[in-house]
Amino acid sequence: MRRSCLTIAPLLVAVALSACNRASDALQPAPTAQATTQPAPGSPAAAPAQAGAPANPMTGAAVPTAAGITTPAPTPAQAAAILGKARLQIAPIVGTSVEAATPLTQRLAARAKESGITLAGSAGQGATHVLKGYFSTISEGKDTTVIYVWDVYDPAGTRLHRINGQQKAPTVSGAEGWAAVPPATMQAIADQTITQLTNWLAGRPAG
Repeated sequence: MRRSCLTIAPLLVAVALSACNRASDALQPAPTAQATTQPAPGSPAAAPAQAGAPANPMTGAAVPTAAGITTPAPTPAQAAAILGKARLQIAPIVGTSVEAATPLTQRLAARAKESGITLAGSAGQGATHVLKGYFSTISEGKDTTVIYVWDVYDPAGTRLHRINGQQKAPTVSGAEGWAAVPPATMQAIADQTITQLTNWLAGRPAG
């Protein structure tokens, strides 16, 4: 009888310890899951933060660059310094009559000087950029449209930039082709060309 009591005693202790462990586990708070919510695609939180686009001091507009990255627009002083280093050679115009090319080239030279660009002359000595123009006309009813393309080359002959556009002019005295294009139309093309050229050289929006 005594041996049976000694055998039962350890069993009672083990049962008691097991009960205590279960009670202790029951008192421990359940682990809480940490929130790992992801922002919905397209929401402001999901999009990467981008710095505010700097404004162009000339126009107040942001200056875009490749891949959506923006860079500060040049200040007027910086733009003037860049243009002051440019030496432009205007190559003979292809496709126009002499009468149409004369007001065009004269206006180009005048506007380039006004913008601070030095003209290199026909020999092109020391030129940093060469401007070559290609022109054609289309007559439609009472209007004649001048189509133009300008390519900008470096001294080695590598094309760096292209400017293109068109300008409509009312036909003069029923004439056709270049005879129908007044000097004012060619001067307007020169103004647009120099504006786009100087903006490109100075790193400003084409506008």
